[in-house]
Amino acid sequence: MTQWLERQAAVRERRGQVRRPLPRAAHEQFIDLASNDYLGLATEPRVTGAAAEAVSRWGAGATSSRLVAGTTQLHLDLEQELAMLVGMESALVFSSGYLANIGVITALGGPGTLIIADEHCHASMIDGFRLSRSRTESFAHNSVGEAGRLLGGRTEPRAMIAVESVYSVLGDEAPLPDLLALAEQHDAVLLIDEAHSLGVTGSGSFQGCGSVAGTVLAGHPNVIVTATLSKALGSQGGAVLGSVLLREHVLNRARSFIFDTGLAPASAAGALAAVRIIREEPWRAASVHSNAAALAAGLAPALANRGAVPDRTAGAVQSIPMPSAESALAAAESARSAGVRIGCFRPPSVPDGIPRLRLTARATLTPEEIETGCAVLRGILEELP
Repeated sequence: MTQWLERQAAVRERRGQVRRPLPRAAHEQFIDLASNDYLGLATEPRVTGAAAEAVSRWGAGATSSRLVAGTTQLHLDLEQELAMLVGMESALVFSSGYLANIGVITALGGPGTLIIADEHCHASMIDGFRLSRSRTESFAHNSVGEAGRLLGGRTEPRAMIAVESVYSVLGDEAPLPDLLALAEQHDAVLLIDEAHSLGVTGSGSFQGCGSVAGTVLAGHPNVIVTATLSKALGSQGGAVLGSVLLREHVLNRARSFIFDTGLAPASAAGALAAVRIIREEPWRAASVHSNAAALAAGLAPALANRGAVPDRTAGAVQSIPMPSAESALAAAESARSAGVRIGCFRPPSVPDGIPRLRLTARATLTPEEIETGCAVLRGILEELP
């Protein structure tokens, strides 16, 4: 085993795929263009205060599975308010978004279920497909036509179409209305991962409520939503949202719910406070979009010949393709040395195999931070061959 591990380490080094956690200080002065704290709620006093109060009242952990003694009133309140925010009938909270995806997919999957998945689906969904033992076919990114052709050859009694509303690497959005029509046509369920849209997308009175709320998808019997509490909500955990019947099925069948210790009360309380802030302060979601546009405009001079950063993205994510894994890593390290934290995605973490820098627009970025961050990145990108 030791020799095999040494060979694996050498392969990672040769391919530029070595990953190491970079610890951050509690009050570091970096310009944050990397984290998923889209609305700036991870340090919002109302969120941290609710979490601290929950620790004092309920303790540091849930103490057991949700089905034993791990459910508090906080969990039930959070589920109710999440369902209202997204526009679904009910919700079930897991201890992470990863486990929520695995849980619902395995609970609905099996030899009698065909899964048709966008090729850019997140790793948590892919792991769910594998664990479900369902026949799984992938379709070209956002190709409704190919998804339809795959469904047309189905022999299984049940089918699921799996997508993300806003994709985590490219930042583009799925054609949800067309996919819902496809699901209705083929008597399939449409599983939508709202990890990067909850708190960010939505329009009018539904601003910040995600891509499902306020549309024909909300509450539709063919629609299932998964979400994370660790991005725009600034906390930790995940959720499956759908009908009451679905909730009861997942609660009784999802191993990642049944056999996992429940979400910590502090995380539930923090997420609950964040849900309420999203409803009360739609300016946060609007700021994400205006800051994303400002980032794109600020980087445009360095990317005129690359066409890498779109003028407009569906959510917070801005994606910049790089020539190689090594150049992406070097760019991220150079930015960090200059006080700007950016994301660096390399194979096998990118769905299309293209190394990328990923920037995330956040509601609380100041104009000065955006200007400084763009100036640093322009300097780095202009030096690329």
